Amino acid sequence: MKKVLFGIGLLTLCIFLAGQALSHTPLCSCFDNGDGTITCEGGFSDGSSAAGVSMKVVDAKGKVLIKGKMNEDSEFTFKRPDVPFKVIFDAGPGHVVEVKGEDITE
Repeated sequence: MKKVLFGIGLLTLCIFLAGQALSHTPLCSCFDNGDGTITCEGGFSDGSSAAGVSMKVVDAKGKVLIKGKMNEDSEFTFKRPDVPFKVIFDAGPGHVVEVKGEDITE
């Protein structure tokens, strides 16, 4: 009986670890284009595209200033807000990246 329980426990652990190995991490970086616009590029650590991923630019209180999606090249370009802001790359639960406006440079 102990061998059966050990086997079931080992199988459960392998299934859990396989899921972790197949997961991918969201990536997003933004840069100032020098013309009053900002471009963010996104993707996933396994090389998959971020096309269609929701993007939001919010102010310090969380008010949505700009909303859109990554294009087919996994890019999102917007006019730089005049107030402090952050960019949110939202690919779903556990796949959110936030970039502070003050960290975005040319």
